[in-house]
Amino acid sequence: MSGKGPFLRAYRMATALFEPAAAGLLVWRRRRGKEDPTRFAERRGYPGVQRPDQTLIWLHGASVGETVTLLPLIERLQRRGLAVLVTSGTVTSARLLAARLPAGAIHQYLPLDVPRYMRRFLDYWRPAMGLICESEIWPNMVIEARKRDIPLVLVNARMSERSFKRWYRAPRTSRYLLSSFESCLAQSQSDGERLAQLGAPRVSIAGNLKFDVAAPPADPNTLAILDGLTAGRPIWIAASTHPGEEEQILSAHLGIKPHLPKLLTIIAPRHPQRGQEIEDLARANGVAVARRTAGEMPDPDIELYIADTVNELGLFYRLSQVAFLGGSLVPMIGGHNPIEPAKLGCALLHGPYVHNNAEIFAAFDQGGGAREIPDVQALAGAVHRWLSDPAAARQAARAAGQTSKQLGGALSRTEQALEPLLMRVALGQREIES
Repeated sequence: MSGKGPFLRAYRMATALFEPAAAGLLVWRRRRGKEDPTRFAERRGYPGVQRPDQTLIWLHGASVGETVTLLPLIERLQRRGLAVLVTSGTVTSARLLAARLPAGAIHQYLPLDVPRYMRRFLDYWRPAMGLICESEIWPNMVIEARKRDIPLVLVNARMSERSFKRWYRAPRTSRYLLSSFESCLAQSQSDGERLAQLGAPRVSIAGNLKFDVAAPPADPNTLAILDGLTAGRPIWIAASTHPGEEEQILSAHLGIKPHLPKLLTIIAPRHPQRGQEIEDLARANGVAVARRTAGEMPDPDIELYIADTVNELGLFYRLSQVAFLGGSLVPMIGGHNPIEPAKLGCALLHGPYVHNNAEIFAAFDQGGGAREIPDVQALAGAVHRWLSDPAAARQAARAAGQTSKQLGGALSRTEQALEPLLMRVALGQREIES
């Protein structure tokens, strides 16, 4: 345990002792809809499918945003003839990956960060390399990979100012964990500087992989049906919303409705299981509402449509002229990714709380594709102006698309940076086979 310091030693001991209680935690999470009951064992490190008999690269992302970010990198690795294992920690991400993972790629849930669970996971899958997205650094995961000489790389790495201050208070821990990575490919200069200061080795700036992810798909037949149902209506979407925001979205809708009687507002909650809760809220405010998972459609008399499904944001962005990005009107979340609606022709709006994607939002704001709105009154005014002036909305949407295009290229830089490690993996495999 040398070099780990007292915090990591205590963490290792506590998580080992916690193992008997871990099953109870998983049961509690399952009752709340946060675990997949059919794949429960994966969270304890047991495999859900058979390991391919070839060199395997492991990629991990926390949830939906991070795993989607990894999709183009997964495709590049598969072209090299490598097997790919993708892990994540949420039911929503698993459902989305079931629809969007390339053929042949495997998804598993990441085990809880319990030493024996991680040992079981790594001993079965035997990855030749691990690519960890953004800042998903679990101590036992890193320690067990290090013990097995599995090279780890932090890809699309980020370190916000808020996170940096927390890590800085435990310098020995942060240095040990970050120094366990072969390299860190940071999203931006500021991310890279903070990671280097905390002890990350060989930091380079690759840019943000999110700009290189293809726009989310949409079923063409469903799109045609919905487009026909909503033809001629001004439509805006509030995407990835959280509790405390839907009330404000409804208030904005009610403020705009007298000026645009055919208005259709779409709410796509970040957690789709909240659809019924949002429907009840709408009905309490006298708003005619329909819900996607109930099989209902946005008929002409429907004012609010709740898109409470997984992997259909591409459909609803294509229907909308304006997109508000959720998680930005409430302080704790920090704003969700605006790149997808930018690629699909939406003018963008966001609240003041965008610290998790501050540089991305700043780029869209400066390019004219997005506007910050401080409160619900400003939101209603901005949506009304753009829906009343389609030419101005189209101009903002074009600017957003141009910004997204200009900031691409991280995929090629990431692949180039990984090339020496991938060559080392290939050489090691040849030595084993010979």
